[in-house]
Amino acid sequence: MDLPVVSAIKNSYELYPRQMKVAARWLLDHPTEVALLSMREQARRARVPPATLMRLAKRLGFEGFDKLKEVFADSVRGRPECFADLEDELLARRQAVGDGALIRDTIDVLNGHLRNLAQPSAIAALAEAADLMLGSRHIFCIGLRSSFPVAYLMHYVGSLLGSPTILIDGIGGTSNDVLGSVGPEDALLAVTVRPYTRFTVEAAEFAVSRGAKLIALTDSEVSPIAKLAQIVISVRTETPWIFHTMTPAFAVVECLVELIAAKRGSCALQALAANEAQLDALRTYVL
Repeated sequence: MDLPVVSAIKNSYELYPRQMKVAARWLLDHPTEVALLSMREQARRARVPPATLMRLAKRLGFEGFDKLKEVFADSVRGRPECFADLEDELLARRQAVGDGALIRDTIDVLNGHLRNLAQPSAIAALAEAADLMLGSRHIFCIGLRSSFPVAYLMHYVGSLLGSPTILIDGIGGTSNDVLGSVGPEDALLAVTVRPYTRFTVEAAEFAVSRGAKLIALTDSEVSPIAKLAQIVISVRTETPWIFHTMTPAFAVVECLVELIAAKRGSCALQALAANEAQLDALRTYVL
């Protein structure tokens, strides 16, 4: 969401007290809910006292939270394409009754998250990231813990298509060895969501210090790697239960490799055919 108040939050985020940071992150990550839910309900969902939202609004120059809410409401009214997401954003999640309800709730939430990736701003970020990768000498990929499979998918499918991907997986303690070759002609795809892994953030900082272009695949525009990145691709990770989801992040990578393959054309198809012939010669698969 491109609003002056959003820019103000991003610029001042690191200066906020701890609870105000939580409230500010809620505003950035849930603009539709800010526009449509009551302050008390937003405070409950953000897990901060209502007074914290009021203090944040006043710090941003508004008389009260209702005035801040109006700004978000005006923006939402100007983006009717977002209303397709309202089912899981507007209704309080009901208490699940039975296996079917649990499954339906989860699928509904995931559908909403995936639809966000079809919004114009997300499409533009994906296309820009694909172009940056195409113009890079190497595409370094890093993600740890739940983010590792996402980074690995980018490396694996990218390499099948002939892209110069390098996975920073740290096997045998070699992560720093790999990072040592990062330079200004390279790109780094860094994947991390809350709670953010320390080494991923440090690797991103190092790569940027060496002149590499950072693509941040993360869950917030104020995450530790977002502020370092040339391109930020933001994904939602909330689910109806305890653990976050990486499904939207996987979808981002699938979109990126599809864009790269389409832009490389016959070169990508030739690389894929060569890789398939080699795997076949090595009898990699049973069928």
